[in-house]
Amino acid sequence: MAISEVEVKKVARLARLAVPDERLAAYTQNLCNILDLVDQLSAVDTTGVEPMAHPLDMMQRLRDDVVTETDHREKYQSVAPEVENGLYLVPKVIE
Repeated sequence: MAISEVEVKKVARLARLAVPDERLAAYTQNLCNILDLVDQLSAVDTTGVEPMAHPLDMMQRLRDDVVTETDHREKYQSVAPEVENGLYLVPKVIE
């Protein structure tokens, strides 16, 4: 897939990226190469291939999902100007 320098300038402007004129040709070529690679990947037949989250067939080590902190809500809310039913009350800012 070919992309022009004009399109690279437009995308750079939309992304708020400064692309110096002397590097524009190189950026254009690099983006063309990336898009060509994506086209090659899209052309591969993946019928019957199960999607996977990680390229290695291994389990991720996870810690046990247990509470390790104590509840300090009452302590933190004791210094708040206004609290009701465990919620902080703030002034209305939208009418």
